[in-house]
Amino acid sequence: MQARFDRISVAGLLLGVLAVLVGQFIEGASLTGLVQPTAFVIVIGGTLGATMLQSSLPAFREGLRMAAWVFRPPSLPRDEYIRRIVAWASVARKEGLLVLESELGGMRDPFVKKGLQLLIDGADPERVRDVMEVEVASLDAQMRQAARVWEAAGGYAPTLGILGAVLGLIHVMENLADPGRLGHGIATAFVATIYGVGSANLIFLPMARKLTTQIQRHLIQREMVIDGLVGIANGDNPRIIDSRLNGYRF
Repeated sequence: MQARFDRISVAGLLLGVLAVLVGQFIEGASLTGLVQPTAFVIVIGGTLGATMLQSSLPAFREGLRMAAWVFRPPSLPRDEYIRRIVAWASVARKEGLLVLESELGGMRDPFVKKGLQLLIDGADPERVRDVMEVEVASLDAQMRQAARVWEAAGGYAPTLGILGAVLGLIHVMENLADPGRLGHGIATAFVATIYGVGSANLIFLPMARKLTTQIQRHLIQREMVIDGLVGIANGDNPRIIDSRLNGYRF
């Protein structure tokens, strides 16, 4: 099942950017006045450098990869997982856990596959839960480090905007004797501030929060799988497992 575009993320980004542009237009100012390559290089380049300095290479790469989740969240087929787990519970109750070995080949999710293997190997319910929760904790830490890449960018961008503004004002002071060059320096100063504050509050921080939400969905799905597999290991009635798993929402 392919992931679908998150329409509210796309709409939110477009609305935020358009609000700034329309506001600029209503004030009678030229929209091209917001285009300042110097300010862009200072703010975005500086923010990127600071974020890279803070992050490990794996976390930075994962953060870039996960950025796509903001607009195309990964598919988490809750009903399909529940159907499979309940079917496994029915088969295991009738024919034993070893029969589930035939399901390993068609299982693409390594997390579920590992839990299924534990059941086949005869691990007791508590052992299944312990091993699987270690996997969940590791995944949680890895994904949250990646999400913090964007949170860090949201923290650095306004400061780099101020830095760009200061550099622009320095340029102004150096050219007080040349009025023709003052306008460009002042524009760079103010636009740099806009870039810093705008990119942080319209892009970076909202992306970090959205990724945190997607991470939470993943963790709830993992907890649901653990609950179902432990239920199979306990020999619970498939109808009880089905009812319990349907209580999960993500």
